[in-house]
Amino acid sequence: MQHRIVVLGAGYAGATAAGRLARRLRREDVAITLVNAEPDFVERVRMHQLATGQDLKARPFTEMFAGTGVRLRLARVTAVDVDRRTVTVLDADGTEDSVEYDTLVYALGSGWNDQGVPGVAEHAHQIASRPGALRLRERLAGLTAGQAVVVVGGGLTGLEAATEIAEARPDLDVALAARGELGDWLSPKGRRHLRKVVDRLGITVHENAAVTAVAADKVTTADGSSVPAAVTVWTTGFAVHPIARATTLEVAGTGRIVVDGTMRSVSHPDVYAVGDAAQAMGPGDKPLRMSCASGTPMAWQAADSIAARLTGGKLPNAPLRYFNQCVSLGRGEGLIQYVTADDRAVSAALTGRFAAFYKELICKGAAWGVANPTLGMPGRRRAVRQQAPAESTVRTAA
Repeated sequence: MQHRIVVLGAGYAGATAAGRLARRLRREDVAITLVNAEPDFVERVRMHQLATGQDLKARPFTEMFAGTGVRLRLARVTAVDVDRRTVTVLDADGTEDSVEYDTLVYALGSGWNDQGVPGVAEHAHQIASRPGALRLRERLAGLTAGQAVVVVGGGLTGLEAATEIAEARPDLDVALAARGELGDWLSPKGRRHLRKVVDRLGITVHENAAVTAVAADKVTTADGSSVPAAVTVWTTGFAVHPIARATTLEVAGTGRIVVDGTMRSVSHPDVYAVGDAAQAMGPGDKPLRMSCASGTPMAWQAADSIAARLTGGKLPNAPLRYFNQCVSLGRGEGLIQYVTADDRAVSAALTGRFAAFYKELICKGAAWGVANPTLGMPGRRRAVRQQAPAESTVRTAA
């Protein structure tokens, strides 16, 4: 009888986990099914580029997993029963079905987080997903010279969105509203470079300006000030998919599944969680942040752990840690902030065009790794077993 491994979600973490499992478990007694609602891979780290009119390379899963033995199930996950070991899915034609598993890899990721701020859901745009980025793209294309765009959130996503929009549309009045000071987590060198780029692009920065409400034409900050906004882009963090919280899995207050060092659920040993959906502890006993930098090595750890347990091999024991934070500031500028193992900035940083080139290599490398999950695997065929809807299918963090 085959051991059924089901991977939910094909973002960076889920797709990487499925591919690595296929490489580690090339066996007739193991079946790997990857469940995802969309037929192609989404480079989430490039959604700010998509929103400003740039086209991204198509990466169909049928090509990526051709000949790997991974079975692709195009469906949306609606529920998980970890006690019965079943996943409820909804196929494209609206048919509901149940998928059984022996081992589950939960990688449903996260979406935008409106933080409960009034008006955000109704009036703000998000770039945490491809549909959101495409809606923003259409809205930005309809703006005329002089209209205002406000990006709310001074983290990595907010900085990349604001600088990308300002560079692509210098005719617009772009502003950034940050809860604290601009780049306050960066080194002095990093902050200086960020300020220089922001000033050169003409971005107005509102510091210590927590946004408390969003309307169709403005945002309101905690001190009662109003900032005009024909378009508001909300980038204040991510919220995990709510399905895990509805199960009997042990979850943190954020809804992330609590896992051990092998990415195994602390409450259900047949469930592993990776990426934004999992709360894994890193150096300094701090949870790993939601990011591609965390998700990919978490996927390696989970896949290697599953393979070891199924084959009687040695469990992986390498720590997950950080080395740098990579920020694009438009197409020609970047910032590589070096950090401690637990993600605190140190004095060293790369800036300018070389940093932009470095960040581009990181993005391309991450996508290449997902698109070539089993490179070098013997006997790889140019075909994929895709279940039709009618059928009821690091070690180190950079």
